[in-house]
Amino acid sequence: MTSAFDAVLLSYDEPMANALHRRLGRVLGGTVKRLHGVRGMRRAYLLTAELADTEQFFLADGDFSIDTRFPAVGVEPLAAGVSMRVWRAVNPVNGLTYGYGGLKLIRRDALREMGEAVDVLAALPGKVEFCQDTAGTTRFNQSPYHAWKAGFRECAMLARGSEYGMNDTDARARIDAWTSSSTGDFATYAATGARDGIAFARDAARDPERFDLLNDPAWLREHFTAAHGEQAVAG
Repeated sequence: MTSAFDAVLLSYDEPMANALHRRLGRVLGGTVKRLHGVRGMRRAYLLTAELADTEQFFLADGDFSIDTRFPAVGVEPLAAGVSMRVWRAVNPVNGLTYGYGGLKLIRRDALREMGEAVDVLAALPGKVEFCQDTAGTTRFNQSPYHAWKAGFRECAMLARGSEYGMNDTDARARIDAWTSSSTGDFATYAATGARDGIAFARDAARDPERFDLLNDPAWLREHFTAAHGEQAVAG
């Protein structure tokens, strides 16, 4: 059976994106659309709303590996006033399972009306519903660079203060887990990225223009290469 919702995979440069796109289609059924290589995270999210033909649609990152047991056909629509539902994802390097990198069900109109935030989807109007069920694994650790980038961006945002309203205790626990990453491929790069992200937040948190560099892929790659070299970027 096929889900009642359209689905879009949003990818940029993730090495496994093609395979994960096919996997998403097999689990959800029907055609899963894809938006690839769009520069500017906010612009990319806005464009996913134009690809979807249903008012509510599944949105997956290009490194999200959906669990083959995910019950797509039984997913309920979003209630009135809810802009997005986020399913949890397993983190392969630090043992956490939470919304980071998870599958989303989102309203097209909410994307069109979102405000400004570094964590782009934190600026959606209405409520965000965090589901306790796990939908898959976020496979961000596909190269040294991608693992570093994940730790850098997430811990920079956690260190400055979660835009989803997470309390300080939970944010600290997640930062500690990221900086202690030790399992899975390229875990040491994720841990280094986490520490680098904390340092970046310390310097840039009060400078919105500089902090928004977290959403600039060219700057992120240059920042990583300067510290770790081209060989690490290539893996």
